[in-house]
Amino acid sequence: MTNTLYCFGESGNAYKAALALELAGIAWQPRFVDFFKGETRTPQFRAINSMGEVPVLDADGTILTQSGVIQDWVMAQSGKLDGGDRREVLRWTIFDNQKVSGMAGPLRFMMNFLPADKRNADVNAFLAGRLKSVLLVLEGEVSKRDWLVGDGLSCADISCAGYLFYDEPFTFDRADYPAIDAWLTRISEVPGWKHPYDLMQRGLPG
Repeated sequence: MTNTLYCFGESGNAYKAALALELAGIAWQPRFVDFFKGETRTPQFRAINSMGEVPVLDADGTILTQSGVIQDWVMAQSGKLDGGDRREVLRWTIFDNQKVSGMAGPLRFMMNFLPADKRNADVNAFLAGRLKSVLLVLEGEVSKRDWLVGDGLSCADISCAGYLFYDEPFTFDRADYPAIDAWLTRISEVPGWKHPYDLMQRGLPG
């Protein structure tokens, strides 16, 4: 079976899929998508994913899109990273998609990758405020237990932590959230863990 992940290093959503594949021990290969030069808007890419987004997993001819769907496929295929409760993993995946990544993703993009003359300070301030409130929820949860679901790393952790491993500034400072900081360290100490830029090719110079 050939599993090809359409991705690029700066995408936190692609990172969630890539890290799940890697840590579950599923053989996969990255296929770099040149997002910053508009590849996701081309007819060729839209024929693969009409949503015009990464990640996309071509699992031996079966096309899967959205990081949560790909992670669910990883859990089903491998029997790993489900924390013993896939519904609880799904709950945290939805929380991440709507709240953590939903705020961190666009904020990081606008602060780092959008041309400076197109950045809106008011929008960024709004997103930063929303992100802070969400991270306080996450801080409370991981202050009470080592992992979000079960007794070890699951796709719930991979989802909620995905964007938090990036070094570009987006108002998140690990020092402000000691429980999240310790949780991120636990994740990074799991055998096989890799930083997003070590898993996938970057679209912009480092």
